[in-house]
Amino acid sequence: MNEWFASTPVPLLGVVLSSTGMYVTILLLARWSGVRSFAQMSAFDVAVTIAIGSLLATSVVSTDPPLLQGMTAAATLYGLQLVVSRLRRRNEATRRTFDNDPILLMGPGGELLHENMQVARVTEDDLRCQLRKANVIDPADVEAVIMEGTGTVHVLRGHGTAPAPDSWILGNVRDYSGSRLEGRT
Repeated sequence: MNEWFASTPVPLLGVVLSSTGMYVTILLLARWSGVRSFAQMSAFDVAVTIAIGSLLATSVVSTDPPLLQGMTAAATLYGLQLVVSRLRRRNEATRRTFDNDPILLMGPGGELLHENMQVARVTEDDLRCQLRKANVIDPADVEAVIMEGTGTVHVLRGHGTAPAPDSWILGNVRDYSGSRLEGRT
């Protein structure tokens, strides 16, 4: 039990130096790669953020991998994220490969789209929770609830009018129910 709390100064100094090295590395790489580096706008961004966090934790408290390997791995992940984000912008096939398109969970007037909810693996309880988080009191006020490709849920409230099925804002939203976005997949 004592080994959980005790340590000698040398390993502690190693943790301080590794923490500082990884902190500076990630800070510089984030500045180099731009604001997108932590944006989590695509599934790939989320995966890179998780990988960077795991890499940071491993490199800080362990001697395996050594600090230089951790720094190199972080630089590689940021580099990959930069390359993939540029390819996604230029090529639709690449975008579809790396991104999950959003899916419509609720339509105008609070209509539950059970087929879409099943595809997204979302329950009515999950949806209720998201509506409460968005301060929705009456589901009839909701025009659309969309689960983004990153898993984030957005609640759209109209001002008495639902977005048109061909609305730009719904451009890549999947709807398997056929009730709102007829013909889109």
